[in-house]
Amino acid sequence: MEKDQSASAIVFFDGVCHLCQGAVKFIIRRDPRGRFRFASLQSSSARKLLADRAPDTGDTMLLLEKGRIYSRSAAALRIAKGLRFPWPLLYIFIMVPPAVRNAVYRWIAANRYKWFGKAEACMVPTPDIKRRFLEDEN
Repeated sequence: MEKDQSASAIVFFDGVCHLCQGAVKFIIRRDPRGRFRFASLQSSSARKLLADRAPDTGDTMLLLEKGRIYSRSAAALRIAKGLRFPWPLLYIFIMVPPAVRNAVYRWIAANRYKWFGKAEACMVPTPDIKRRFLEDEN
């Protein structure tokens, strides 16, 4: 069942980051209703949808939900809130001041390639999850 792009929450991720690719797979397995769709930050779909809305996208996962862009820890927590139980319980951390949450997020982001590695090319979705990814326009 294909969802309208505007009705979906879209997760934008670093397509060459192994941690980010793992996060996408984690989300897919815990989102049986297919609420979240995906696009790598390197894709033309992301450039088109994020143009003039999210200028600093190099070190963060972004969430486009109901016309609003969320980044860093706010994006991660809103994504957790949309997954099946028990992951929505993590949303309680939204009460932690953003400066603290984002400091931890930035530390992990700064070390992600060193800890988890970097691919030579963006993740290519398997046929069974391809429908969850926005088509890249060439």
